[in-house]
Amino acid sequence: MDDAIRKAEALVEALGYIRTFRDRLTVIKLGGSAMEEADALRATLQSVVFLETVGLRPVLVHGGGKPIDRAMAASGLVPKKIQGRRYTDDATLRIVVDVLTNDINAGIVRQIRELGGHAVGLHTSTLQALYGEHLLLPNPGAPAIDLGRVGQVTRVDGGLVAGFAQAGVVPVIPSLVYDAAGNWLNVNADTAACAVAAELKAAKLVMLSDTPGILRNPKDPSSLISHLDSAACQRLVTEGVIDGGMLPKVEACFGALKAGVGKVHVIDGRRKYSLLLEIFTESGVGTEIVF
Repeated sequence: MDDAIRKAEALVEALGYIRTFRDRLTVIKLGGSAMEEADALRATLQSVVFLETVGLRPVLVHGGGKPIDRAMAASGLVPKKIQGRRYTDDATLRIVVDVLTNDINAGIVRQIRELGGHAVGLHTSTLQALYGEHLLLPNPGAPAIDLGRVGQVTRVDGGLVAGFAQAGVVPVIPSLVYDAAGNWLNVNADTAACAVAAELKAAKLVMLSDTPGILRNPKDPSSLISHLDSAACQRLVTEGVIDGGMLPKVEACFGALKAGVGKVHVIDGRRKYSLLLEIFTESGVGTEIVF
């Protein structure tokens, strides 16, 4: 009976959040072990179906780094990265597009449907959510760095994405854009998710990562920082606490906040039901970032 009461109390705690965020958009970025580990992915997608069922409007954006690396290895191609970004020639791009659309995206859509939800992949000529242009990385004092068939998001079809979400169908968006000539470009999944959240003025942007959130000491999970604002984030950057791969992620998140996104959450996608625990409990389980 005590266990049953605790479950009821959890539902009552969630009630206020359901009322607050009902019919509002939440963008969720899938990546890392949250996609690699089958149990973690299934728990995340169960959480997504729960969100949609109780009236929240989830939107998924995903990358696919490790599956792409494996597919490249099987084809005899060696991944090459510059400043943390994948160099993408024509052969690599063909693999990227195939893995993201026919493998990962289709698999996520299928699992959501198997779990009782509704989902649609937005990556065809008639259902394309992201558009962009060729990206050149700044290189002070030298020519800009060309990453090949790599792009940046310049436009999000917010009406298309929101239309499906408001109808109870979860949009599932791969990190690919169409350029002006109708060709694919590979884009960074973090920045793609931030662009989608910014266009939709989402209530929340949730970044699933391989860490509990932003840690004051990267080697100590107990040093989790549960709440940050822009000033605190800047101090952590200056102190070197936020660096490496977390730095561009945080910078992209602040771009989304400046554009009108309500809150950003960085959580551990490997933790079972971390998405629900972050959204529907007072304490949460990750780092909440506000402007």
